[in-house]
Amino acid sequence: MSSRSLGTADERTDALISAAISVFARAGFHATPVASVAAEAGISTAYAFKLFESKVDLFVAAVDACYERIVTTLRASARDGISGRSALDEMGRAYAALISDRSLLMLQVHALAAASEPRICAAVRRGTGNVVDLVRAVTDASDAEVREFMAVGQLCHLLTAVDAFALDAEWAHIMTEGIEHSLPNA
Repeated sequence: MSSRSLGTADERTDALISAAISVFARAGFHATPVASVAAEAGISTAYAFKLFESKVDLFVAAVDACYERIVTTLRASARDGISGRSALDEMGRAYAALISDRSLLMLQVHALAAASEPRICAAVRRGTGNVVDLVRAVTDASDAEVREFMAVGQLCHLLTAVDAFALDAEWAHIMTEGIEHSLPNA
């Protein structure tokens, strides 16, 4: 449990969402009780349910925050005067560095695993749509290039999640060739 002092409801909400990203990333939606998230945030379970009526609401808020961070990172990586493939490459490097935070990577993986829940599915769709819209808007890339960018991002999820970059196996060399990555954060 955290010993930080949390004042306003907004501060507690932010702390709870931050904790939710971390805690849900470890065990997923189904295996994580709200009490574990609340304890990580340093608030009571009852107060967590005052801020979010259900575990689904809290998980969706974490997924939304995750995608917001992705969009913010990709937007920051876009530089004036760079478009097309060069802009996509810059965004790819920024995204690879971002998912070296295993919490963000694994939260996305767990969100996909829990997408049978309609509100979680809607959050993943919304987040993916926001990423695609941003990439199209700032890169001037073709639809095919945007689709390839998103597909390589999903491949990076797999390769990073299984630490394929560190493996000395033929399949890992084939799959990681030409893909930049950042060392994962614990």
